[in-house]
Amino acid sequence: MTFSRHQPLRQSYADTIRELHWPLIIVVTLLGLIGVATLYSVAGGSFEPWAMRHAVRLVAGMGLMLAIAMLDVRVIHSSAYIVYGGLLALLVGVELFGDKSMGAQRWLDIGFIRLQPSEFMRLGLVLALARYFQSSHFDDISMPQYLLMPVALIAAPATLIYYQPDLGTTLMLAGVGIAILFLAGVNWRYFAAAGTLMVVSIPFVWQALRPYQQERVLVFLDPERDPLGAGYHIIQSKIGIGSGGFFGKGFNEGTQSRLNFLPEKHTDFIFTIFAEEMGFIGSLAIIVLFVLALIFIFLIARQVRSVFARLLVSGMGISLFLYVLVNMAMVMGLAPVVGVPLPFISYGGTSLLTFFIGMGLVLAMERQALIDLPRG
Repeated sequence: MTFSRHQPLRQSYADTIRELHWPLIIVVTLLGLIGVATLYSVAGGSFEPWAMRHAVRLVAGMGLMLAIAMLDVRVIHSSAYIVYGGLLALLVGVELFGDKSMGAQRWLDIGFIRLQPSEFMRLGLVLALARYFQSSHFDDISMPQYLLMPVALIAAPATLIYYQPDLGTTLMLAGVGIAILFLAGVNWRYFAAAGTLMVVSIPFVWQALRPYQQERVLVFLDPERDPLGAGYHIIQSKIGIGSGGFFGKGFNEGTQSRLNFLPEKHTDFIFTIFAEEMGFIGSLAIIVLFVLALIFIFLIARQVRSVFARLLVSGMGISLFLYVLVNMAMVMGLAPVVGVPLPFISYGGTSLLTFFIGMGLVLAMERQALIDLPRG
C-alpha cells in the first residue's frame, strides 16, 4: 500500500494489525518470555517476587507497543520536542524530589507508579535528534553553529543522569546520541577531534569519578584485587557462566542463584543465571534472537523514506545493541560493571516498558515507510 505525504491513513484496526512487522514482534515477545522463565528459576521455582510482575509488565508492554504502532508518523514527529522536554523536566524533578535508594537518587514517585525517567530519556533523545536533523539541510549539518543544538540535547540529560549518579545510563545515552550524529552525516573530523580530546582528558575524567566508580574500573582490570568486595560480582558471574558448560545444568538447577552466590541475579546478572542453566546452546539462542531483532530493525531503517524515520529507527536499534553488548560484556568480565540491564529479560518495569515503546515506534515507522516529511 502506498502513501503520499498528505494522504491520511484509512485502514481498519484489524488490517493495520495484520500489516505490522510480526517477525520483530515475535522475537521481542520470545525474549520477554525467556525473562519470565528465568526470573521464575532465579526465585527457586516461584513466580514471586519477580516472574509474575515481569509477566504482567510484559503483557502491558506488548499492548503499549501495539498501541504506539498505530500512531501516525506525523503525530510522532510533531510531538518529539514535547516528549523530550517533558522527560527533561522529570529528570529535574528527580534531582529535586527523587527517591533515594542504595546511595542513588534515580526514581520519581508520582503516587500510582515509581518511574526511572533516565530510562525513558533514551526515547526522548532519539526523538528530538531525529526531528532536529529532519528539519536541517544536509549542507548545514556539519557547521559548528548547527551542532550546538544537538550537542546540547545530548549533554543536558546526560549531565543530570550522571549526577544521580548513574554512570551506566549516562554512557548509554551519550553513545546513542553520538551514533545518531554520525548517521545524520556530521563530518567525521568532529568525531576524530572528540576522540582525541577524550584520550587527553582521561586523567581529569578519572579524578571526576566517584571512588566506587574508580574501584569498578580497577576491579574490571583485576577482579582479584577485591574478591570479596567490588570484584565479587565479576568472579561469581564468570564461575556461573563457565559452570554451565555446553548444555547447562538444567532449568531451575543453577547453584549460583539457588545458593545466592551472585548479587543482582534478577537484574544486571540475569544472563549469568540463564547461561549456567541453559549452557552455551541456550546462551547462543538468546544472542541469535537479539541479532534477529537488530537485523529486522536496521532493515526497516533502510526502507523508510524520511530522515526522521530513518534516524528514529536506527536510534532504537543502536540503543538495543549497546544495552545487549554492554550487559553481556559486563557479566563476562569484558567490561566494567556499570549497572546496565539486559533488554526484555532483566527484571525492571521502566526498562522493559521503555524497550517496548521503542519497538512500537519502530513498528509505526515501518507501517508508514513511504510517508515522507518536509525538510527545513
